[in-house]
Amino acid sequence: MPADRFGSNHRLSERVIIEFDKILRALAAPAQSTRPVPGDALPDADLDEAQRREVAALMRVNHVGEICAQALYQGQAITSRDAGLRRSLEQAADEETEHLAWTEQRIKELGGRPSLLNPLWYLGALGMGVAAGLAGDKWNLGFLAETERQVEAHLGRHLDRIPQEDVRSRAILDQMQADEMAHATTAVSLGAVELPVPVKKAMGFASKVMTTLAYRI
Repeated sequence: MPADRFGSNHRLSERVIIEFDKILRALAAPAQSTRPVPGDALPDADLDEAQRREVAALMRVNHVGEICAQALYQGQAITSRDAGLRRSLEQAADEETEHLAWTEQRIKELGGRPSLLNPLWYLGALGMGVAAGLAGDKWNLGFLAETERQVEAHLGRHLDRIPQEDVRSRAILDQMQADEMAHATTAVSLGAVELPVPVKKAMGFASKVMTTLAYRI
């Protein structure tokens, strides 16, 4: 086997291992955060049982959203043609990993559990990310920007539902919302194009299905 072909196969094998490791870390390993968990120093609210179940379910939905974000960014980075864009996607994925850690911790504090369908969510989002990347970098960025806008709006709706006294949960969602808005702004500055309305509606429908199921399962 020629040396250059051997080297190419070796690099491909390394890339496959790296990407598979990312999947395992997202689904099976406790997420890590370099930033302090927002609201961690604040007192926990004295919620009744029904309120705790409701907030835990909402945080489970947000945890699923971060699982999907990991997969989306991974798929988009795999297929992106631009090294600078790949770095931006990887940086955003690092922040989404922090969101994963924050929501994971809050779910535990509330006595809840993650979604049982997390592997399914991950694989579906990974496929969407790969498809977005294959469409070209400007569409890849457009998909990223629209995703973050929809997530930011979704977090706003959850903030409306979480009791005002639950300052720990609200602090987490406030910071996540700020980060998602920043990701959308970055995508636009890098050349994102506006997605067609039917695509936006399809994304919104897929998000609705995910959030409905994740709330319960």
